[in-house]
Amino acid sequence: MKYLLHIDTSTDTSILAIGCNGELLTYSVNEESRNHAGTINNSINKLLINAEISFEQISAVVVCAGPGSYTGLRIGLATAKGLCYALDKPLILDNKLTLLANNASKEYPNYSQYISLLIAREKEYFISIYNNYRTCILPPQHISEEQLSELVEKNKRTFFISNVEKETIEHLIINDWTIDNNIKTPLDFWISAAFEEYNCNHFVNLMEAEPFYLKQVYTHK
Repeated sequence: MKYLLHIDTSTDTSILAIGCNGELLTYSVNEESRNHAGTINNSINKLLINAEISFEQISAVVVCAGPGSYTGLRIGLATAKGLCYALDKPLILDNKLTLLANNASKEYPNYSQYISLLIAREKEYFISIYNNYRTCILPPQHISEEQLSELVEKNKRTFFISNVEKETIEHLIINDWTIDNNIKTPLDFWISAAFEEYNCNHFVNLMEAEPFYLKQVYTHK
């Protein structure tokens, strides 16, 4: 049995979960806004108790490494790296924009492009674009509102996963389009996808692992 511990502290609400061979075993949600540091370790202990496993039985740690809250991302990854060092386990990093788009392409397969578009701050966004083969057309990045019309192909049937107002994007698309405002990390899909990554040894170097801040001010050259 392969148990993967999942950590997502990219938003005010944190999610912890344990998957077993690609299936959700147990999870917990912390609604204490911006209190990840004070709750994450106790929450992981409780999650292991619920799953009836020990730390040593964890095969890998998976982190939703951004984009999102700067402080939240640092807390989640620091916790994960500490566990990986202590337990000698591998680390997997996933991008929330990719998870959202790939989950949408699985649930709604008849669109030409899938666009994850999240608010970064006023008139600034995190964006990534994928086709219906889950190939990344536009890598995850931070953009201004003015850049939106330049990046979105207007003549394609488009599925948006976004927390922006419809009025912001409705002028971008000529053909059929849909918007899904549910931007929560798709837990079942994430656990399944992470298990595939584990089986393919898609691990990151612990020393070099950093969150996906995307904003230029946090990006290392």
